[in-house]
Amino acid sequence: MSEQQTGPIKVMVVDDHPMWRDAVARDLAESGFEVVATAGDGEQAVRRAKAAGPDVLVLDLNLPAKPGVQVCKELVGHNPALRVLVLSASGEHADVLEAVKSGATGYLLKSASTEDLLDAVRRTAVGDPVFTPGLAGLVLGEYRRLASEPAPADRDADQPGAPQLTDRETEVLRLVAKGLSYKQIAERLVISHRTVQNHVQNTLGKLQLHNRVELVRYAIERGLDDE
Repeated sequence: MSEQQTGPIKVMVVDDHPMWRDAVARDLAESGFEVVATAGDGEQAVRRAKAAGPDVLVLDLNLPAKPGVQVCKELVGHNPALRVLVLSASGEHADVLEAVKSGATGYLLKSASTEDLLDAVRRTAVGDPVFTPGLAGLVLGEYRRLASEPAPADRDADQPGAPQLTDRETEVLRLVAKGLSYKQIAERLVISHRTVQNHVQNTLGKLQLHNRVELVRYAIERGLDDE
């Protein structure tokens, strides 16, 4: 499991403003993260990330040479295990949704405190979707709207032979859809963090999904976050 890795979490910081980039990298390094690379434009980001192999990419969207969403798409396509936390000055709905659709795990505004950023990087590293308050609801609402449109995949899911989840797996899935972290789910259900992880992994396997972001989409499509 990613959180069981030995050594510090490897992070790369991508931003076109040198002072901001250096400040974020310094804060991360002082808090025990290993900053393996930084970059100031999109092309450089793709090249250096492939060479440095970070666990988490802290990415600004507004980059010269290649936009952040394209950087995210290319790097997650190259390495699906990579976690991307967007750190942006923009809270525009279109930017948030575009980032998530391109593969970002989380989205934090640059107005966030240093403590919020450090916590977000830690949570992103273990696969938790992290959003500035208010933005998670926006993403969930958008996927709910998309899910309300008829699609072949939805019809297939209701056919006989669709994977059956246990009551506990459904319960965990519902809390994932509400945006709770593994730790919060464990506390609420009075089970261990590892048990929550196991339930999520089993559910991903049964549903043939790849990560928690896809799992959240699946849950929303079935209205589990409203229950």
